Amino acid sequence: MNLDKVFQNNEKWIKEKIALNANYFDDLGKGQQPELLYIGCSDSRVTAEDLMGLGPGEVFVHRNIANMVCGTDLNAMSVIEYAVEHLKVGHVVVCGHYACGGVKAAMQSADLGILNPWLRNIRDVYRIHNQELNAIDCEEKKYDRLVELNVQEQCINLMKTSAVQKAYRERGLKVHGWVFDVHSGRLIDLNIDFDTILDKIREIYHLD
Repeated sequence: MNLDKVFQNNEKWIKEKIALNANYFDDLGKGQQPELLYIGCSDSRVTAEDLMGLGPGEVFVHRNIANMVCGTDLNAMSVIEYAVEHLKVGHVVVCGHYACGGVKAAMQSADLGILNPWLRNIRDVYRIHNQELNAIDCEEKKYDRLVELNVQEQCINLMKTSAVQKAYRERGLKVHGWVFDVHSGRLIDLNIDFDTILDKIREIYHLD
């Protein structure tokens, strides 16, 4: 890749924005008020704003390998705290995607170095749901289902945090689990019943 092309693209992008709105960058500099926190995968094929048809200032984004929400990940926890407590987003989305390399790597019998502790979280998702997953004969469908279950478990991890619980209780914050189908370009809402899930985990994870 010729990186000079990146700067040429940037200049073209600036001109296009100013042509549509002469005050575009002045407005952008005044601050942000996104309504959505998007937690997605770092995969280069899954560009958050593009696939949702949103632009700068409309979505607060956090990405990591396999769209994980780990309580020990201070980066993710800081993003969630800032987006929910300070930006007051109304929706938090965990978005996985089919053909996820992180999910597939987690299921391989291989030493992946520094990735091992990170991918262990996905292996834990498999362990929790191993009965359902082991009943699936097709490997591709099994990985697709693990992608969906991983999204569900990361949404549950979101709901274990005090910031999300407080916003859910006080102002009706919504949590969503989505999957992006890289084969069709479609976003799929998993329609996870978070009210039921929260009721089930409240005894252990309820935080005032």
